Amino acid sequence: MRFHLFFRAASIPALLIWLLSLPVAAQSLLRDADIEYGLKQLATPVLNAAGLSPSRVKVLVVNDSGLNAFVVSNDAIFINYGLINRMNNAPMLQAVIAHEAAHIANGHITRRMTNMASARSAAGFGLALAAVAAASGAGRAAGGIALGTQSSAQARFFKHTRAEESSADQSAIRFMKSSGVNPQGMADVLALFRGQEVLAERRQDSYLRSHPLTRDRLRAVEGYVAAYGTDVPADATAAYWFERVQGKLSAYTRSPKWTLGRLKDSPYQDVRLLREAIAEHRQSRTKRALDAIDRAIAGRPNDPFLHDQRGQILLETRNFQAAAAAYGRAVKLAPNDALVLSGYGGALLAVGEISRARQVLEKARGIDFRDGSMLRDLSVAYAKSGQTGMAALITAERYALRGRLEDAGIHAKRAVGLLAAGTAPWQRAQDVLIASERAEKRR
Repeated sequence: MRFHLFFRAASIPALLIWLLSLPVAAQSLLRDADIEYGLKQLATPVLNAAGLSPSRVKVLVVNDSGLNAFVVSNDAIFINYGLINRMNNAPMLQAVIAHEAAHIANGHITRRMTNMASARSAAGFGLALAAVAAASGAGRAAGGIALGTQSSAQARFFKHTRAEESSADQSAIRFMKSSGVNPQGMADVLALFRGQEVLAERRQDSYLRSHPLTRDRLRAVEGYVAAYGTDVPADATAAYWFERVQGKLSAYTRSPKWTLGRLKDSPYQDVRLLREAIAEHRQSRTKRALDAIDRAIAGRPNDPFLHDQRGQILLETRNFQAAAAAYGRAVKLAPNDALVLSGYGGALLAVGEISRARQVLEKARGIDFRDGSMLRDLSVAYAKSGQTGMAALITAERYALRGRLEDAGIHAKRAVGLLAAGTAPWQRAQDVLIASERAEKRR
């Protein structure tokens, strides 16, 4: 489990929407290969039903205990860990994914991009920066950055209209039914917020502030659910991945004592052992943690994410050679998972295999540039290889993704001076430098 401060920018329009939706403080993500794989298993049926590509639309976990979920571009759905921890079953989590997917499929995000200019003048917000992510070959993107909006503009832009909510609800229930997910999950999610609509806005959960909830909407959802029917066979695969996603998230976000006292809550032995391993590791009881994860691996020897978890425990307890071996096994089982590759690259770096580490980390970056730990390790690998220009570039991009434009500009300027002019890396450095300079002018 990795915590990353994160500004998402894949294009200028997406960046502007992301900027408007952010609170003053930057959001951070919880990145974990196991959790994101599980969320993909849960999301795939409803995304397919929505006509969206599961390989393009990622479901990412926000490091926030509040109850919320949102979309700010057409390629990612963000869900707070607090909301996932409150769910009771897979259909509830799939309902949230389906609802956010409906906002994408129904063009609500695209419409906001189109209306950006009018929203900008109406709300009177100030942009400190809007920068585009730079490309350097197929699938490789560098970081873009956005800083600062007025909270009134944020609220006006981010809040869905009642019409959009009604449209998304109906579409989501249709997606759920056609993909074999019980639509009752949608009604159960809204039941979590029942009664909050009468509270003062500052006391409501953040989900209500961005997704208006009214008695009429609740009645409409109940009517949709009754019309589509709830006689849907339970999906054993979805039930398993829900337990695993929620179990691992709660093991990291709740106290170890809480986790160890509730191991029997999960019906799956490997999930119980995974949660036990995390709780013991968080209490620095490494032997117990390794014993638990090894028993989980014995039951699922070809599960790459259990080997990845073993590697993380070993790496964080400075057992570097053993960590590299564990991550190596995980990579053999999941050779194209960016987060697994990132862990492996970090372990290789720790044991001094610099060239191999750089290759692995560049592969991870080519798949998913959002991983701040990967970028940090990649910059170290380039520095230790004597490629100081590339090290400066990767460091600049890492700071850019964190929204630290001044620091990003310092390293980008250094990279521009060290890299061959006109090359793709040089152009990436120029993009970050220009973004930094524009931010400075607007201060």
